[in-house]
Parts: sequence; C-alpha cells; structure tokens
Amino acid sequence: RYVNGHAKKHYEDAQIPMTNHKKTEKQEKVQHTVCMDCSSYSTYCYRCDDFVVNDTKLGLVQKVREHLQNLENSAFRSDRHRKRKLLENSSLNSKVLKVNGSTTALCATGLRNLGNTCFMNAILQSLSNIQQFCCYFKELPAVELRNGKTAGRRTYHTRSQGDNNVSLVEEFRKTLCALWQGSQTAFSPESLFYVVWKIMPNFRGYQQQDAHEFMRYLLDHLHLELQGGFNGVSRSVILQENSSLSASNKCCINGASTVVTAIFGGILQNEVNCLICGTESRKFDPFLDLSLDIPSQFRNKRTKNQDSGPMCTLRDCLRSFTDLEELDETELYMCHKCKKKQKSTKKFWIQKLPKVLCLHLKRFHWTAYLRNKVDTYVEFPLRGLDMKCYLLEPENSGPESCLYDLAAVVVHHGSGVGSGHYTAYAAHEGRWFHFNDSTVTLTDEETVVKAKAYILFYVERQAKSGSDKL
Repeated sequence: RYVNGHAKKHYEDAQIPMTNHKKTEKQEKVQHTVCMDCSSYSTYCYRCDDFVVNDTKLGLVQKVREHLQNLENSAFRSDRHRKRKLLENSSLNSKVLKVNGSTTALCATGLRNLGNTCFMNAILQSLSNIQQFCCYFKELPAVELRNGKTAGRRTYHTRSQGDNNVSLVEEFRKTLCALWQGSQTAFSPESLFYVVWKIMPNFRGYQQQDAHEFMRYLLDHLHLELQGGFNGVSRSVILQENSSLSASNKCCINGASTVVTAIFGGILQNEVNCLICGTESRKFDPFLDLSLDIPSQFRNKRTKNQDSGPMCTLRDCLRSFTDLEELDETELYMCHKCKKKQKSTKKFWIQKLPKVLCLHLKRFHWTAYLRNKVDTYVEFPLRGLDMKCYLLEPENSGPESCLYDLAAVVVHHGSGVGSGHYTAYAAHEGRWFHFNDSTVTLTDEETVVKAKAYILFYVERQAKSGSDKL
C-alpha cells in the first residue's frame, strides 16, 4: 500500500469510470474498496485510507478470515509450501552477490509482520545494526524463563495476563541473535511481542503505533530491567566489567548506568534567562535521543516544488533546536529573583555527546482535531555529521570525537501516525540494506539519502575515514 503502491494503483484505476457518473449520497457510502492481508488477516480500506477494525452486520470479514484459515489447514498448505520453496530459491539466487571476486550471500534476515508490527520491526532492525549495542546483548548468557510443566512450551502473543515470568532483555537478546545468521526465511518475533504486550500496555492490540514512541519505551524498559537484573543476577555487573562502555560514562537515567545509557546517553545543558532581571538558570538533562522540529518555513514544501526554494537540511533542524528562543506566554519562566513568572529566553547546549546519536524528526503535529504529518524532505549526511558547534565546551573535545557516521534510518510511508507503514535502511559491513518486514534487499547510498527520514541513528567515528562534513 505505502511502499510500492501497487494495490493502490488498482484502486485508483477502478475509480476513474465512476467520476463521470453522478451518484447519490447513499450509493457513495457503499463504494469502499478493501483488501485483506492473507498472513495477518488485517483488512485495509483505500477510500478511508485506514485499517478496518469493525465488521459488517453479517460478519462477512470474519467469514473471509475463517475461510482463509481453513485453506491454510487444508491441502492448499502443501501447494503453498511448494510455491514458498520456489520463492525462497529465487530469493536465494537474488541474495547472492560478488564481493572482491568471491560469491557471498546477503546473510540478512527479515522480521515477520504480526499485524501492523512494522513499527517494531523497523526499530529492531535498526538497533541490530548498531554494533556495540547489539553485541552486548548477543553476548549475554541465556536465561531459562520456564521450568517444570511449562518448560519448552511455545509462547504466543495474547491478551491473557497468564505467566508473569517474562524478561524483555532475554527476548530482545534472542531476536538479535536470530538476525544476521544467513537464514533465508523471516524470523517471527512473536515471543518478544508477547513480552511487549505484557510490560508495555500502550502497545497492546494490532493497530499501527509510533516507531519513535516504541523505541523510547523499549530503551527505557531495557534500561530498567538491566539495572534490576533477572533471577537475582544483575546485568549491570557485566557492563561494569566492560571498560570500553563504562569509561567516562556520566549519563545515568533513573539510577545506575547500563548499556542503554552508555551507548545512547548524552547530557543537555538548558539555559533560561529572565528578560526582566537578567537572572540565569541552568540545569543538566540526560537524554537518549533528540527530538528536532522541522523549521516552519520548510513544512509546506513538497517534492514537486522543492526547486522553488532552499532545501531543508539536518543542520537547519539542529540549529532550530539549539538556537536561542523566546518562550511564549504559555511557557512563562518562574523567576526566583522576581518571585513570579516572567518572559524569558531558552537555549540548549550539548554538554556530553553520546556514542550513538539518535535524532528524531518531529513529523507529526497535533491540530485541533487531527494529527498532521510534515512530509518535507530533510537532507542528511551519510558521513561526517559534525556536532562540534553544538557543544557547550567544544575546545575540550578531540578532532574526531564530534564526527558521526550514519548507521540506520527509519522511514514512515503514508499520511498519518495511526496508519501507514515503517521500513528501515541500515549499514552492515559497508553495505546498505532495506528492511521491509520479511523482505530484505541490498540497496545503495543514493537510495538511502533520498529517504524522508523519521529517525536517524549516527555512530561516533572512532578513526579517520574521510573529511566529509555537514
């Protein structure tokens, strides 16, 4: 629907003959063209541009679902298995390329969509390509979560509260281990999704969710669980033994440091100045990501007329975030010297940069009745993002410590936060891949830089590898 637009094209073609005939209001209401996903059984309406959650009075949608399920359990399964084998063989052939004269497979594994779970899949694939973060979890010892009668029993994602013996860290570890093992069949993250439902009630159900919101919840809960440990063993002990992660790590969010804060944790300095008496207030705020506004002068720009004015860049968004701004009447500052709320200015400085800089572009904005999407293209660099000019004390940083190279990009396709589709681009061993749920394809840098980024993951450069700068 959103990535290739193939089925949507059929819908649009079907609407052309109807435009020449006048229809009554009653007839207009019934002209809804829908399609159903044969794997997740989710139903989508092209006219409403949204997923259908209700059914007809006769329960026709449910009847179609039951019919499809019966086909799955009949002789059709063997035919489908044969077709799947043919597809896998063809995809295997397409997933072979030559590197330095030798033939090698892509080794990338997709993630099955469990019913609008593309928001989760895009984040998981992005995190799996952040080497330092991913390796930490993959090297953790396995935890046996089930014993006795329930040992070895498969866990399905369900609304039932059931067994509370779950670990987000353990299921996250298993999922990361399943990726990049060269399997040609997609991995189903249903056990992880089950735990997400258990400990993050906001994400229960099969409606589309916001990928950035999910990422924040995921990192926060991983951080909390790593602090507390599981089965009496503290995971933070492993972090303390890893000097490369714990060295010079001052950023602690909600308690002791973990791999989450060691990798993603940075510190902002927030300066507020009273415009009446000049009193300055400073405070330090830890962060795991930075949410950047797309400046208002670029918001109405569309792909068709981008040549009519300057293009929005990531530097514009960062400058908008860190520039001095006067707080409006709704954000008056309580001045301790004046003893009342006064007009003031605010400015952000970055006091400490993280090892992985996560930048979230605010593409969704609430209006009086709905949430709009800012579809503006934002130009971003693949290499050499220089963050030195946003630092509080740039003179104390080394020449390479402020340079970042892109590791992954999450993209939202579609018009609304409650609908649409998420995919991700990520770099692995010098090659770029496009992750679209079960499908993983090799792509190039030219395609990546054209993406309308929603979340960008930049990794701190360790050694000199070019002079490109933003």
